[in-house]
Amino acid sequence: MVDDLGYTDYRAVLDVPESYKPADVIRNYKKRMKQLVIEISEDKRANERQDQYLLQVAQLNAAFYILRDRQRGELYLREREEVIEFERDWREGVGKGDASEDDRLRRRYDQALRNFLAKYMEEFMLEAGRDPECVEHSGWSSVHERLAGRILRQYRQQRYHEIHERLPYSEITPPEIDWTDRVGFVERMLEGSDRT
Repeated sequence: MVDDLGYTDYRAVLDVPESYKPADVIRNYKKRMKQLVIEISEDKRANERQDQYLLQVAQLNAAFYILRDRQRGELYLREREEVIEFERDWREGVGKGDASEDDRLRRRYDQALRNFLAKYMEEFMLEAGRDPECVEHSGWSSVHERLAGRILRQYRQQRYHEIHERLPYSEITPPEIDWTDRVGFVERMLEGSDRT
């Protein structure tokens, strides 16, 4: 599946243009799901790759479920763009202001990222598996949903960590320690003269 900065672009998952139409979503979903089902049925090691296949089916189902509904699709794209913008703000703001502003930008971004990943990389993937059209084309069932719950949580956490690995964190400066003061403090403690 194709990704953009770690924030899965469901348009790329279904290979639809930015100005997609619901008919493009339906056609590409059916085509890709059919190809995936054939691949799974022909793969002699499908049981070993069960987690991978469940994730691919869940991604296709979520892409279809989100993008075929114009309102849901627009909300997804708006929230995705907002998270990307928050990351950009944090990157550009780090080190330019005071530490509290850096922390505010980081916290705002981190909360938006967590919400986005929980909603679109887990909740909607599971919700899509209950959609009658997705069930019809993918063969998704309650058994798949039980198995996918763990996989989707791991996937969401993996995405979170992958995204955070590339983000700017303030340089950690070594602590300034006055060792003579520390030695004196320890000596006083050992003598019992300093009770602080």
